Amino acid sequence: MISLLSDSAAVFWRSMTALGKLVRTTAFKLSFAYLLVFALFAGALLVYFAWTTRALVTSQIAQTVEAEITGLAEQYRQAGIRRLVLIVDTRSRRPGSSLYLVTTATGEALAGNVGSLPPGTLERTGLTEITYHRPDEADESREALVRVFRLENGFRLLVGRDLEERERLHNIITTAGHWSIALVIVLGLVGGFFITRRVLKRVDAMTATTQTIMAGNFGGRLPVAGTGDEFDRLADNLNVMLARIEALMRGLEEVSDNIAHDLKTPLTRLRNHAEEALRTATNEAAYRDALVNTIEESDGLIRTFNALLMIARAESGHTRETFETFDATEIVRDICELYEPLAEENGLRLKVITDTALPVRGNRELVSQALSNLMDNAIKYAAPCSHGDNERAIAISATGQEGKALVAVADSGPGIPAEDRMRATERFVRLESSRTKPGSGLGLSLVAAVARLHDGELQLADNNPGLVATIVLPLAPRAEP
Repeated sequence: MISLLSDSAAVFWRSMTALGKLVRTTAFKLSFAYLLVFALFAGALLVYFAWTTRALVTSQIAQTVEAEITGLAEQYRQAGIRRLVLIVDTRSRRPGSSLYLVTTATGEALAGNVGSLPPGTLERTGLTEITYHRPDEADESREALVRVFRLENGFRLLVGRDLEERERLHNIITTAGHWSIALVIVLGLVGGFFITRRVLKRVDAMTATTQTIMAGNFGGRLPVAGTGDEFDRLADNLNVMLARIEALMRGLEEVSDNIAHDLKTPLTRLRNHAEEALRTATNEAAYRDALVNTIEESDGLIRTFNALLMIARAESGHTRETFETFDATEIVRDICELYEPLAEENGLRLKVITDTALPVRGNRELVSQALSNLMDNAIKYAAPCSHGDNERAIAISATGQEGKALVAVADSGPGIPAEDRMRATERFVRLESSRTKPGSGLGLSLVAAVARLHDGELQLADNNPGLVATIVLPLAPRAEP
């Protein structure tokens, strides 16, 4: 028995906790506020409707009373008091008739269907609401709208209408209004609980996902219902952000791992050169050779770290503050002029293809560095051209297409297989398994980071033979004159 009571208490406590959590939500508070406002407006509308209906019925009753008084007064003027008493007596006996009373100047009743009146009623003028009794219902009081008309010789004529129908109609409207407001409140609360529960369910799902992410699982994504509402839009944007964070964290892990592996080799070589010099060098020339090797290895390490810093700088987005508008074709011409001697030295022909001015907004230094990386790769891997062979060349171009600036470098080397092109832009990835050529595997990674910084992308395609690397950048909007 005690266990059963304990279980019941636990269930009740959980229910109250869930209810309290539901009531404290913003969605429920907004629903309750809207319900309160709607109920107030509905109540005000019903009150206005009831008041208007009551006033309309009263106006119709008043018009009826005025018409009857006018007719009876005309009968008195034409035929005298006897004729009036006869007409009033006849009308008073009809079922559902109006109220009639003819009195003398002293207040003695001559004819009518009114048993008693409040004191001073016959002295009033104009329409008046009174309480009266019928002759056959002395104990039951009724309400009526009456008017007293003074005739010649001191006689008085009272005509009125019972207000029972008006009060019945008013009660019907009031009762319907009360039930309507109660129904609105009940349905509003039920709807508020339903909507709040639905919203809270989606918020709880988002909270659970964020807790999973905070626990270290960056692959979690916020659920999307597919309705296209504000929660879906928020979830879509947050999922894009989470995907970007996951990519950055994965990149950080890969960088840490790659640094541990790829930088360990040059550091080991650096130490071995120094150790060998200490062990075997016997003269100044040997020590000088060891120092030269050490400096070369150090320069390679410095270049690697500079590339990593530049990639981090591009991916952080801080350089957006230094953005300016520049001409992409000028950078292409400058890079071509800079690398033309090196290309000729390696037996390569350099071709330049440019359009008219292509204004781009961004960081000129980073875009130039990205283009330099592409040129370094092209010269490193392109096959030398023979005399008269125009295909064995490096083509660098800057063209415009559909609001985009396409800066491309095409070579005639081995190219990159389609299945490896996405991996080629990752840090420290070198597709050359033998690694006979110098490099750290950061060139294309930097180019891709610079393109993303400028809201563009790096595209790798086949040049048949060779590779076409294209940096796609949005054109800057032209200034209005």
